[in-house]
Formats: sequence, structure tokens, C-alpha cells
Amino acid sequence: MEDILNFKRIKDYNDFNNVETLHPLVNVVNLENAHPRQYRRLRYEFYTIFLKKIKCGDLRYGLNTYDYEEGTLIFLAPGQVIGENKEEYYQPQGIALVFHPDLIHGTTLGGKIGEYGFFSYAVNEALHLSEQERKIIMDCLGKIEYELKHAIDKHSKHLIVSNIEMFLDYCTRFYDRQFMTRDTVNHGILERFEDLLSGYFNSDKPFEKGLPNVTYCAEELRLSANYFGDLIKKETGKSAQEYIQLKVIDLAKERMFDPDKSISEIAYELGFKYPQHFTRLFKQKTGTTPNVYRSLN
Repeated sequence: MEDILNFKRIKDYNDFNNVETLHPLVNVVNLENAHPRQYRRLRYEFYTIFLKKIKCGDLRYGLNTYDYEEGTLIFLAPGQVIGENKEEYYQPQGIALVFHPDLIHGTTLGGKIGEYGFFSYAVNEALHLSEQERKIIMDCLGKIEYELKHAIDKHSKHLIVSNIEMFLDYCTRFYDRQFMTRDTVNHGILERFEDLLSGYFNSDKPFEKGLPNVTYCAEELRLSANYFGDLIKKETGKSAQEYIQLKVIDLAKERMFDPDKSISEIAYELGFKYPQHFTRLFKQKTGTTPNVYRSLN
């Protein structure tokens, strides 16, 4: 058995799931049509969105298997790998929307596809739909499927791509709702983020590793960088990078009250490799240099 089963073309995935290829670059795949299959690690060289229709445990991220209730969306960007290899078999369930990057080249969607950060979320950061939201998603999928089954004409590509874009725009709205409705969980992450930064700057890590970046913080909190960044933005109105920088500035202001420490020493303590980088950031965020700030306080 190959370590990873790679799908380069939409047709490859259609054949694997025992469905007809109606368009070489896009399809709505009913996974119930597929035969029972062995658990495999799978790579998709196209955008893939799974709508899990029933509870099932066939998706795996890291060392954990996740069971999703009806109405959960999982997003994969081209090149991502999902699943695991083992001897057991299972019957896939749900619907997959798959579209190749070539489909959206030169379109409005092609220009903004990078704005849909959830394609880089981890599987355990899936979108959990309400019943009403699920109906909207099914309606979008139905329109895409209708166009695929309709005789190809000069309107086909535009309508297919437009409906995919609408689908993704709805998903953006629903993720915003999910960030808000899971406020208790999100607030806990914000507190853990603050504790992480405090612990980091009270340790030797700034000397050893420099300033903490967003990827480091996300990994420590067991989140993908994109999900973590979007969550912090929704919670605070600031990007995760801005939040870290403001934490650095607050700590710098506190330490400037110690007259025995030079500006350079404070910069090194906070993880800056060069004091002038600290001075530049401080002036950018406060409108004044560290030396002037210290002289006024």
C-alpha cells in the first residue's frame, strides 16, 4: 500500500468514489455512492470541502480522530493530507465539493481565494452548522450540481464559479457566528494566550528564541495559525501579531521605570536581536522613542 494516495485530477477522485465526471475541474460528490474503503492517508491537489452528513469517525488530525455530527464542514487547500493508514474499512458518508485551482484562474474568486483563511484551519477547527445554515449550504451545492448537469453553454463557468464564491462567503459568515457563539471557549483561549506571553517574557526564552511569533503561539495553544489569528482578530479587533507587539510595548514601558537598565538591555530582554528594531517598533506604536518616553515619565 502506498503511504499516501494522491488525487491530482478531479476525475481521479470521481473514479475513486464511483461517480461520473461531468466537468474536468469541479464536482459535487455524493460519497454514499462510493464502495466501502480502507482507511488511507489522502492528498488532494485541488480545493476540497467535506459536508459530513452523519456522525462518523473517518477524519483524523494529528493523533486524534474526530467524530462530527450532522452538518459539519471541513476545508482542505490543495496539497493538504488527511486521514491515516490502517487495516479497517468504513463506508464514507456525506458530500464533497471539489474544484481545481485552474477553474478559478482569472476570475474574481481566483483573486480572493487566499482571503478564505479556513482552508488552512486544522480539521479539529471545523465549521459546525445550524440546521438553517445547513439548508443554505445544501442550496448552494444544489445550484452548483444543477449547472454541472446542465448542458454546457457560455454561462456555465461563470455560474459555477459564482455559486462556489457564494458558498464560501456564506461559510465566512457562519465562521463569524461560530466565533461569537463559542465565546466562552474563545475567551479561554485568549486568557491562555495572555498567560503564554507572560510566561514567555518571564523566562529565558526571549534570549534563546527571540520574540514570539504567531505560529509559535498557535502551536503552543494547539491551534492552526490561521484559525488562531482569525479568533484573536474577532475577540480583540487586533491581529495576533499586533497583540504580541502591544504586549511587548507594555512590558517595555514597565521596565523603563528601572533606571539601572539601558534601552539596549530592555530590548535584548524582550527578544530583539538589535536595539534599533525595538526603537523603531516603540516609536511606531507610541509616537515617541524609548529615550523620550523614559525622560517624560
